[in-house]
Amino acid sequence: MAEREGAAARGGLLHSIKHLAQTLLAAAQTRLEILATEIEEERVRLEQLLLIALAAAFCLGMAVVLSVAFVMIYFWDTHRLITVGMLAVTFLAMAAALGWILRIKAKTRPKPFAITRGELAKDRTMLRERQP
Repeated sequence: MAEREGAAARGGLLHSIKHLAQTLLAAAQTRLEILATEIEEERVRLEQLLLIALAAAFCLGMAVVLSVAFVMIYFWDTHRLITVGMLAVTFLAMAAALGWILRIKAKTRPKPFAITRGELAKDRTMLRERQP
């Protein structure tokens, strides 16, 4: 009788350990899947931003070249140097403004893997609450 209870206790303990390991592995797998999803979302977001930025840069470049050519041709006989100076100052001001906007955008981007970190923080909190 005592042998059966010992075997049952060992089987119960072994079963509990296996169950705990399965639970931990399932939790780790879920967290890794969340992380993988967030990495993929961030990659797609960055690709989209890059494509849009490149298209906008190309269009802006073409507009700038054509605008400068138009202004230079228009003022070629009268105020050539003033026109070149004003265009240079205008482009410098636009570059400064775009640099400022870029700096703000870079600082205010969302933190990477925020959902994964939140889930891991919840896990830590739940584990601390369960400890005696």
